[in-house]
Amino acid sequence: MNLSRRTRVGAVLATAATIALIATGCSAGGSSSGDQKVTLTLATFNNFGYTDALLASYHKAHPNITIVQKVAKTSDDAQTNLFTKLAAGNGLSDIEAVDGDWMPKVRQYPQLFTDLASADNKGRYAAYKTAGGTAGTKLIGLGTDVGPEAICYRADLFKAAGLPSDPAAVSKLLTGDWSNYYKVGAQFEAAKTGAAWFDSAGATFQGLANQYKNFFEKDDGTTVATTNPDVKSAFDSVLAASATQSAHLQEWTDDWAGGMAGGKFATMLCPPWMMGVIQGDSPKVTDWNIANAFPNGGGNWGGSYLLVPTQGKHAAEAKAFVDWLTAPDQQISAFKTAGNFPSQLAAYKSSALTGATNAFFSNAPIGTLFTDRAKAFADTGVIPFKGIKYGAIMGAVQNGLTRVEQGQQSAADSWTQVVSDIKALS
Repeated sequence: MNLSRRTRVGAVLATAATIALIATGCSAGGSSSGDQKVTLTLATFNNFGYTDALLASYHKAHPNITIVQKVAKTSDDAQTNLFTKLAAGNGLSDIEAVDGDWMPKVRQYPQLFTDLASADNKGRYAAYKTAGGTAGTKLIGLGTDVGPEAICYRADLFKAAGLPSDPAAVSKLLTGDWSNYYKVGAQFEAAKTGAAWFDSAGATFQGLANQYKNFFEKDDGTTVATTNPDVKSAFDSVLAASATQSAHLQEWTDDWAGGMAGGKFATMLCPPWMMGVIQGDSPKVTDWNIANAFPNGGGNWGGSYLLVPTQGKHAAEAKAFVDWLTAPDQQISAFKTAGNFPSQLAAYKSSALTGATNAFFSNAPIGTLFTDRAKAFADTGVIPFKGIKYGAIMGAVQNGLTRVEQGQQSAADSWTQVVSDIKALS
């Protein structure tokens, strides 16, 4: 649910040795302050859906607690801040948001975070979400959201290409495997609307990568990205489609945002948090809609956690606040605000969720739609393994795809560099 779900190769990577230097000097945070006035700082990135009104409601129920939210622009910025200040031993917020893709690196240091397990949050999440927040015997992260994938599309561009444009018909059209997605893309391109079928090879590759259990790494953390034939096959197949169907607009760039507003591409992979990005980058466009479909059935992109560093002075208050903030009602509120789909199982039974619609996306029934997409992901039975190198490996591969799209290298030469870049991570 953040503006950058990938971690670039150049992001700060705190070493085990550096963190170890401060580990012995950290103790559990402060105890409950009773009636003492306490200000808790909450560090998030992009848009977690935590509005001033939502945070004020907690203050109203707990008059001695004031929440101050600090928002980083991207996941990369938040990651750099977290590891830099963990290494320094001070400076972190009372609550820190962590992206699921770099949570594995954080889990190496359970001694630096408060155990958030409680009777109230036991059994709240699907097993894979709980596992993602668990380090050793401690539950150091409570899940905020998950990212079940759909396809967002421009109905006006579909009409211009002579394709069905209403959500039910588009969902039927796009149901199938990746070959079907590219086949429909070829039909779209043949209509010569002036727009591309999808935004970029890197964005599309993300969807494929999250449909394998051990795409980049084995369960023991061994890197297999350079030897796993599925990785090379996905790299090649995405580039083959990209040659005629991609707008070659790298995600999170100004050109990508401009292309979104300017109708430069007709479809994009769309976890629920992407709705906020699309609306923010193309606020005047009235033709965005969402198809209840995804290649190969289902996938998941994204999902974050909230953690309480032990270097904070108000761990007890922070723990109680995090437990409240990740409860079903507050997750549903965040979904309605920013599109961050709840990770709480109980939320899926709430009419407040299932009845949700989104006016910007032509009143799409986003509650039932993304509940269906979450079920489709669960039905695949595939939970991607993401180890400590996952983000850096993904960055290396996506950089390779971008080099080809920008005409800097051939596909073969770029893959050779990808292999070299990944091996250098060891």
